[in-house]
Amino acid sequence: MPESPRTSRAGRVAGRGDVVLDELLELFLAEGFLAFGVAELAARLRCSKSTLYAVAPSKEQIIVAVVRAWFRHSTARIEQRLDASRGADRIAAYLEAISDELSPATPAFFADLDAFAPAREIYRQNTHIAAGRVQQLVREAHVEGGPGVDATFVGVVAGQVMESIQRGELAASTGLDDSAAYRALADLIVAGIAGRTERKSP
Repeated sequence: MPESPRTSRAGRVAGRGDVVLDELLELFLAEGFLAFGVAELAARLRCSKSTLYAVAPSKEQIIVAVVRAWFRHSTARIEQRLDASRGADRIAAYLEAISDELSPATPAFFADLDAFAPAREIYRQNTHIAAGRVQQLVREAHVEGGPGVDATFVGVVAGQVMESIQRGELAASTGLDDSAAYRALADLIVAGIAGRTERKSP
């Protein structure tokens, strides 16, 4: 059945909105977002302000929409990669996938993310979810028949380390970039599980 003109137009608007979200995200990841006004964003994206306001009705809500979209799409890609892993390797795969998703983001983006309360809260919520996912993966990797590592403790520690990585604190104190820091965290957790398993062995 042919689409009505109204349905067709709605589809084009929705499609344009997705493109604008992607373009905004690319810009934000590279340069941050707090210094931009809506007019400047429109100029950089070569679109009208009304196109941006179709994404959300204010600059603040546009930022929130972009940050939410970033976390949503990143989570989907991370879970896809996780499906290809098994056992304790899933922990390393999960943390490495997070590292890859965060790698395009600049210090300017993370500084603005921390300075803008609504975006910071979205980040906090996703970090909490990620820590819980690590707990789940630790439990799944646990070898039945004896005591395993404390998954809750591992999740809390992983969450704190992830926050430290994103704030740049770990890089400042260790010299590790984000990718190396996530790899080190993965190695630490996996080694802890393996060591606990070896100590249980007769």
